[in-house]
Amino acid sequence: MTAPAFAPETEERLALARQVADAVLFEGYVLYPYRASAAKNRLRWQFGVLVPPAWGAECEEHDFQHTECLMEPRAEASLAVEVRFLHARRRTVQRALPDGGFETVPELHLDDRVLVPWDEGAEERVELVAPVAQLTGDGVEFPFGKPAVEDTEPVLDATGRTVGRLVRRSAEVTGVVRLSASELDGPYRVLRLTAVVENTTPWTPPEGRAADRDAALPHSLVATHLLMALSNGSFLSMTDPPEWAKGAVAACRNLHTWPVLAGEPGRADLVLSSPIILEDHPAIAPESLGALYDATEIDEILALRTAALTDAEKREARGTDARAAAVIDLADSMPAEVLERLHGAVRGLREITGEPDGFPDEFGVTRPDTPWWDPASDAGFDPEQDRVMVDGRPVGRGSRVELRPGLRHTDAQDLFLQGRTATVEAVLHDVDGAVHLAVTVDGDPGADIRREQGRYLYFQPDEVVVPEDPR
Repeated sequence: MTAPAFAPETEERLALARQVADAVLFEGYVLYPYRASAAKNRLRWQFGVLVPPAWGAECEEHDFQHTECLMEPRAEASLAVEVRFLHARRRTVQRALPDGGFETVPELHLDDRVLVPWDEGAEERVELVAPVAQLTGDGVEFPFGKPAVEDTEPVLDATGRTVGRLVRRSAEVTGVVRLSASELDGPYRVLRLTAVVENTTPWTPPEGRAADRDAALPHSLVATHLLMALSNGSFLSMTDPPEWAKGAVAACRNLHTWPVLAGEPGRADLVLSSPIILEDHPAIAPESLGALYDATEIDEILALRTAALTDAEKREARGTDARAAAVIDLADSMPAEVLERLHGAVRGLREITGEPDGFPDEFGVTRPDTPWWDPASDAGFDPEQDRVMVDGRPVGRGSRVELRPGLRHTDAQDLFLQGRTATVEAVLHDVDGAVHLAVTVDGDPGADIRREQGRYLYFQPDEVVVPEDPR
């Protein structure tokens, strides 16, 4: 087995998969509101952390990942493997002293940011190539290591004067990749591929002190995942295998990771084994213009919330990490038309409707060739004058109705309004031709505010009845 740079054709195939792999690598790297002082940014890194064995023995985190998947290699096939992880770099902040020296401080204030101690993540890769024929039997083993590094970066103020420096230190980490394959019984030539990534760093917690996760992180492999490419052959989907392979797939053992087909849809020669469960052929949404690192929220909400941070909060975020600063700048500079595109897209219907994917605009956002809705179609509707028949009676603005929700069970809160009377504020027609009644509940102390803001409750005509005394 060798560890050369990948061949150009392999690099080309990996390019698309690396877009998703980068998202896995930095998932949860820094969470909204992107400040080091935020409580949820004090416990760093939750996915794919392979800790040193001495720490793994004392906690519930693991020092290895174990991937198994099925492949159908052809003659003379080789397997290219890329192990990707973050190497923690502990950053301290120092202030310049009049005598030319420096002292460590908890924060350093500049005009545009506030620098604070922080753990940065340096991207690391381990590349190796092995002929599939060498993987049978005992397989192959590839040890790797990344050295300890220390560097300093001067901090300058707006006039160019040195006011401090950042000191970054990373610890040595070592690991091993083990690859093996075994042929399965059956009419087809199918191999079960096993890939194990293990942290072998010989670090131990300081004697006489309780083990501490924060102390173990610099010696860990963070957000660890694998990209594996066959030069000649294909992998089987672990999520949706063919019928004949379902038993063999169920027998595969995957610990702390999950393999999915990656790269271009329709191809099966590339696998991403990720600590985050993904679907086959995962892809970055074309509407997304940059990483926001916090998958607990959707891009639209994060962009709006980030833009709404105070100037003081943005200064701290910019000083927390360069990636956090990029998020702040992205939110502050995002054009309204780009933000609008983050509102959502239903891609699953395109196979049914035949809707084209569209074309990218000047911001790189894909727009459809024709608008999905024609504003001119609204001309024949008037929410304040329109009427709809309920129980044989016309109902419109000002009508009183009795609410009978629960037919569709779309909103549990609507059930609390069962039997309440309400006043119709408008009759609305949506683009699919459905009719909705906008109402305010009688006796609601906030009804006037709802009218001012246009924030009504909505029911369809078959979810209301006209009371016997409609006054």
